[in-house]
Amino acid sequence: MDIRFISSLLEVIRTGSIASAARRQMLTPAAVSQRVKSLENQLGYVLLNREGHSAKPTEACLRIVPRLTHLVDESLALKSDLDESGMSGTLRVGAISTALTGILPSVIDELSTMAPNMNIKIQPGTSSSLYNELLDKVLDAIIVVDPPFECPKYLKIEPLYTEWLGFIGHKTNSLDITESLIQLPYIKYDSLAWGGAIADSFLLENSITVRTLCELDGLEAIAMMVKNKMGVSLTPIWKGLEVFSNDINIVPIDNTRFARQVKLISHRQVGKDRLLKILSQSLQSAAGRYRAKS
Repeated sequence: MDIRFISSLLEVIRTGSIASAARRQMLTPAAVSQRVKSLENQLGYVLLNREGHSAKPTEACLRIVPRLTHLVDESLALKSDLDESGMSGTLRVGAISTALTGILPSVIDELSTMAPNMNIKIQPGTSSSLYNELLDKVLDAIIVVDPPFECPKYLKIEPLYTEWLGFIGHKTNSLDITESLIQLPYIKYDSLAWGGAIADSFLLENSITVRTLCELDGLEAIAMMVKNKMGVSLTPIWKGLEVFSNDINIVPIDNTRFARQVKLISHRQVGKDRLLKILSQSLQSAAGRYRAKS
């Protein structure tokens, strides 16, 4: 039984459609369907109920999902087990967009030298979506905003760095922060994002009512809209925002209660402990350089 085929089936179950699973695995929908069909032929059971554009696991499939997940996890750990240094194998890491453009590039570059046999698979996403995938063991570690709730004890949480909340507006804007937020169109950082909730709390505490132009989760898109004089916003000040500094003013909100903490969260699991330790060490080193420049 081909582990790649099992991985495709599990991805269909997670995403709810063959097309979505195909995009995540960089395959065609026909290839994913063929893989699932092959598993069905081998096992003698229908594994998916296909309805329109969606695909849901059958009862027979649900009974074997835990074992299939275990098979995939064990296959990923094989290479690491054979390497006495513990520096070989695949590590699946999720990261928010600001980490992708900020801290991760230097970390990946460093790890390519420190652990050349380590295969890092990076998955972008929001903090909440990545956290759920960590719980489902789709990911081994995530770089996200500190969760606004208590995490289970089987997860390890390590602080990395702080991103201050900031007001951003076009350089032609002469109003102060409060006047700008009240009078100008407000480009809202998605309230469902953990970082977006921090911006909302600032507005609430200061009794500021805004005129929301739109709401979105992409911080780069928000900065681009401000650059194009479409409005103002409250966003985290992330490494990468400085590329817009020729066109926008970036004013930090000097209050730690409105800063967001970016953290590394990982499973306390046997088999990838060494890989996770190497990742953590490299991230902490990069975070130290990041803090020194802030």
